[in-house]
Amino acid sequence: MSAAISLIVVGLLLRQFDRFRHLRKPTTLTAAEAMSLQRSRATVWAPTLLLAGEWIQIVGWWLLAGTRPVLAVVAAVAVGVHFRHLQEISHFAVHGVLARGRRANTVLAEVFVHLPMALGPVGERRTRHVRDHHPNATVSGVDPNLAELRAAGLVHGATKGAVTRAAFHPLTVRGWWGTVSGIGRALTRSEGLAAVVVLVAAYAAGGWIGLVAGVIVPRLWLYPQLAWLSLLGEHTWFDPQRRTGSRVEIEAGRCLRLYPEGALMSAVAAVTWLPYGDLHHYAHSAHPAVRWNYLPAVERGLVPPHCTPATLLMGSDSLLARHRRALTQVEDVPAASISGHPASSREP
Repeated sequence: MSAAISLIVVGLLLRQFDRFRHLRKPTTLTAAEAMSLQRSRATVWAPTLLLAGEWIQIVGWWLLAGTRPVLAVVAAVAVGVHFRHLQEISHFAVHGVLARGRRANTVLAEVFVHLPMALGPVGERRTRHVRDHHPNATVSGVDPNLAELRAAGLVHGATKGAVTRAAFHPLTVRGWWGTVSGIGRALTRSEGLAAVVVLVAAYAAGGWIGLVAGVIVPRLWLYPQLAWLSLLGEHTWFDPQRRTGSRVEIEAGRCLRLYPEGALMSAVAAVTWLPYGDLHHYAHSAHPAVRWNYLPAVERGLVPPHCTPATLLMGSDSLLARHRRALTQVEDVPAASISGHPASSREP
């Protein structure tokens, strides 16, 4: 057990090098100031240590999982959170702001995240996310993320029960099969060897319990659910305010800010399911080239988004309740009426 705890601590400490590299900054920044500051501090070694630290902690949890059943449960949750962290770190690599240089961003995302987690090619994700989603967020027939939500049952006229079930889509049989199918497609390409290495390493560290609790359960259920909750909380998908003007004004009409006054929930979300700046998705949507370290400072200079729910799932004022009302009361706006071109059927 001491070796497991040591690895978890060492990994945590290694992750701080990247944080300290970008630590000193004014309380409020413009996007231009933030980008200038992050360029001056950009490195390859700091994000490499950050990603390595995540995996060292995961190995520590694999070791811990093999010691006793109750710790296996804790390890499964912890590894699910680490997988979510890795996804979000690689998201900034896709935007080209994780490390210095485009190639370094791609290599780090592939080696530390996409290959071992069987997420598919980074280039495909970049096209889908940067080109297809960001300019077209919430636009019917164009935004691939909106198409993914609809495929899960979040469509106009859905019942309250259907919307609630859709909030936990990755835990359903249909959602689980979608996860498995995605992994299967990735494994037929170049991710197979890296995925096998992860499975063998988990077994070597924690035996069958380490393999199941440290890889299979987190990868097939826990991480997908955390990522899905993040997707639900990115935009007011089904009742955006269609605005014109600057990018900030447009994004303020289709983005939201969870837990605007909830310091405790913000802190919990920031270290679990909304890590590395995902809590500040509105600021990210308005300024995608800003690294997560500077998003809080940039957000302070922006007008508030049109939606600021205090909770995600529970209560009449939660974001999920808003999604339910929107799907019951509001017809989707056709893409053609917004973007000036016919709606397409582009799949996620």
